[in-house]
Amino acid sequence: MGFSIDGVEGLPEIAKGADLAAIIVGATSLEEGDILVITSKIVSKAEGRVVAAADREQAITDETVRVVATREYEGGVTRIVENRQGIIGAAAGVDASNAPDGTVLLLPIDPDASARALATGIRALTGISIGVILSDTLGRPWRDGQTDIAIGAAGVHVFDDLRGATDAAGKPLAVTMPCVADEIAGAAELVKGKSAGVPVAVVRGLGRYVGELDLPGARSIQRPPERDLFRVGADEAYDNGYRDGFDEAQNEGPLRRDL
Repeated sequence: MGFSIDGVEGLPEIAKGADLAAIIVGATSLEEGDILVITSKIVSKAEGRVVAAADREQAITDETVRVVATREYEGGVTRIVENRQGIIGAAAGVDASNAPDGTVLLLPIDPDASARALATGIRALTGISIGVILSDTLGRPWRDGQTDIAIGAAGVHVFDDLRGATDAAGKPLAVTMPCVADEIAGAAELVKGKSAGVPVAVVRGLGRYVGELDLPGARSIQRPPERDLFRVGADEAYDNGYRDGFDEAQNEGPLRRDL
């Protein structure tokens, strides 16, 4: 088993209103079952998701649904939040890297819808079935460094659901469900890079994961709140617990010692 990943070079600078599907098809030769991994920033540019850099902090606030954790550091405050797209990460995905001077980029409003539109357009132009993954770079809890993950997907099985099967030793697999969309996004970043000007990669040889356009998108990767064991940061959890305990004590009346 094997697959290949090739970066698509020579793409022009993307401006608002650009026809990304046509640009990508014109820049590379695609085959049945290919998966395109597209950096979300060029989608944001095409969709006009650009704001002035001076408004970055307000943009983070506007894109935030829930604050998970905040940490002060010498240069300011890092905010880990849940954004409108359901993604938990730093600064709600608002980013200045690879953005025009004096601006910052917001994530696409609906990355799955953006991926679906691209997959639909590329399939129409080529007549073949391909998948699309929109990727973005995030940090990971408990681990230094960053990696790319899938924030949007269309025409791709985002999970390889092995539950109910058996392993090589014949033991049942109860929870095994690799997130292949994230794995593919991370692998594609190895050829795209952050400064090479290669925002699109073609993954070939994984056609078994390509399917219909109505497959669940990357939003389905987000763990639902009722199964989220880490809803807030450690300091925030401590503060919440302290306040809850204080309020409960106040409701029960003054503390007293029975002799």
